Amino acid sequence: MKRLWTQTRSFPPGARLMMLNQFAVNLAFYMLMPYLAAHLAGGLGLAAWAVGLVLGVRNFSQQGLFLIGGTLADRLGPRMPIMAGCLLRTLGFALLGWVDSLPALIAASAATGFAGALFNPAVRALLAAEAGDRRVDAFATFNVYYQAGMLLGPLVGLALLTADFRLVCTVAAAVFAVLTVFQWRHLPRGRTGGPAAAPRESVLAQWRTVVANRPFLLFSAAMTGSYVLAFQVYLALPLAAADSLGSRATAVTSGLFVVSAAVAVAGQLRLTAWAKRRWRPEEALVGGLATMGLAFVPLMTGPRDSAPVVLVALVLAVVLLAVGSAVVYPFEMDTVVALSGNRLVATHYGLYHTVSGLGITLGNLGTGALWDYAARHHAGWLTWAVLTATGAACAGSVAALARTGRLTAPEPLPATA
Repeated sequence: MKRLWTQTRSFPPGARLMMLNQFAVNLAFYMLMPYLAAHLAGGLGLAAWAVGLVLGVRNFSQQGLFLIGGTLADRLGPRMPIMAGCLLRTLGFALLGWVDSLPALIAASAATGFAGALFNPAVRALLAAEAGDRRVDAFATFNVYYQAGMLLGPLVGLALLTADFRLVCTVAAAVFAVLTVFQWRHLPRGRTGGPAAAPRESVLAQWRTVVANRPFLLFSAAMTGSYVLAFQVYLALPLAAADSLGSRATAVTSGLFVVSAAVAVAGQLRLTAWAKRRWRPEEALVGGLATMGLAFVPLMTGPRDSAPVVLVALVLAVVLLAVGSAVVYPFEMDTVVALSGNRLVATHYGLYHTVSGLGITLGNLGTGALWDYAARHHAGWLTWAVLTATGAACAGSVAALARTGRLTAPEPLPATA
């Protein structure tokens, strides 16, 4: 904790504000979202398809509109999108607790998703601008606050849930309301994060600039698989727990989430410092991606009918995924800024997360179909083998980009007045 505090204080006020912002955002988000499906199905009696629709709208509204949020941040500066996103999530979370009709729930879910699309690219662009040449360290510290919010949020939500789900929503909305006011007072005004779009440049021209950045697009495609691998904490690992552990699967799955966040909170700064001492940025990316792929090897080789063995394999998988992700994340975020040439940074982040969101959707469909196929043919190892190969493919792709010079930052454009 002392190390985290010292590291945090070493950054400018704007960077510290973004770290505090992300902790509060994740605290409020995860105190509500893990329990929303149960509320919709049990508390409101919605059909399963309606629950899926409400949750799907939230995900689509965020992942599909990241590019819009990034574009707005580059044209207006990060202040307005961050504040608007927090205010919109205040309204969306409040509605989720106090409405019961499907159209109103869909509107609230869409608002919470679009809110994330507004403030996420802006937060990362502002953090990168404030950190200067310490971007890797800044993103590593940022990820500690990110994971800490994920770790504490469900626990706070569970405590509030003993009273009423409406209380959970009200408190979560209140956190975003306070965050909105706090940022109105303290966020820097004007544009930051390198040259933004010129006033005479259209949005389409802005998007064409980003889409024409071939090294950036290749890097985005190469990294997509890492998001598919990280998401297996929510998909393949719970399925494996359910198959082998029966009634204990829910408790084990919750424990896996805690382990994942705890590893990131406790180890992020040390892992980043270790990687910086031993590797160049591209080597850190390759090493982290390979580790994420290797996370599934224990599940591929161990027997599926032994509950203790499966439990150990699940914990090992989660730890390796968390370690690999912790190594990758700060260098990944720094590489996006570098490949943008310090121009339209938020738009680049927006498109990057849109691509990764699409990859997660397609990857989940493929993983689910592969799981069913493997179950029918008694080939439980197959899913884990493909996920391991995905990690190897991502690592190999990034290594190839680095070897051919496609991860070299372009010359920064001169700052505009």
